Amino acid sequence: MAGIFERLSMIFKSKANKALDKHEDPRETLDYSYQRQLELLQKVRRGVADVATSRKRVEIQGNQLGQEMDKLTLAAQRALSQDREDLAREALTRKSGLQAQLSDLQAQHAALAEEEEKLIRASTQLQARVDAFRTKKETIKAQYSAAEAQTRVNEAFTGLSDELGDVGQAIARAEDKTAQLQARAGAVDELLASGALDDPSGTFKDDITRELDAMASSASVEDELAAMKTQLGLAAGPTAAPAPQLEQTAQAAPDPQAAPAARTTPEAPAEQAGSDTDRA
Repeated sequence: MAGIFERLSMIFKSKANKALDKHEDPRETLDYSYQRQLELLQKVRRGVADVATSRKRVEIQGNQLGQEMDKLTLAAQRALSQDREDLAREALTRKSGLQAQLSDLQAQHAALAEEEEKLIRASTQLQARVDAFRTKKETIKAQYSAAEAQTRVNEAFTGLSDELGDVGQAIARAEDKTAQLQARAGAVDELLASGALDDPSGTFKDDITRELDAMASSASVEDELAAMKTQLGLAAGPTAAPAPQLEQTAQAAPDPQAAPAARTTPEAPAEQAGSDTDRA
């Protein structure tokens, strides 16, 4: 039973590690690590400041004890000058107690000074490490960004990127649909041209229907042209010459008295017959 739980735990951890690795950005990780180092450096600097403050406070206390001891020494000297040995002894006794405190303060001061020096060295070394890490971090980030950009460019050229893959699939589907529609349109045109399908709009006609329509149109044009010629009095053939008749009429018009005589002569009917022949 324990083995099953161990295997499940390992599988879960491996899956979680793979998911985290997929979504992890090394640049963000480096920035986070740099931020943590800056926070640690700030803590070390605060520690140096605290130790320096404590050392300074002990130093002030030691100076105050030294001043008290000097006062007690003077007091003992004055007491002895006035034959007050008891007061002098009391002053020296207090001075001895202050001397013990001053010795403790001096030891604390030395320890704090040593600790301060260590923290200053650690802070300097940590500052150097943080600066070096910052330079390395920026270099790695730049290299990662360049590699990422190069990978995207290569995938774009080779068509392996997701975006271009989707575009390629869309283009292929569009081409397939276009080819299918073109084939369907061509098949319908062939069926309409062959008469297998009826066209309600009359747009598509077979070859025989189009030929018959063309012949009917040509015959209609010829009939209309002939009717126009007849209406305008034009001859059907190239021998038509109405101009000589007009000339003869123009020559006969100036002599109105000779016109009746011309009608009585036997030559007039012959000329009239000739004119009729020309009109025919």
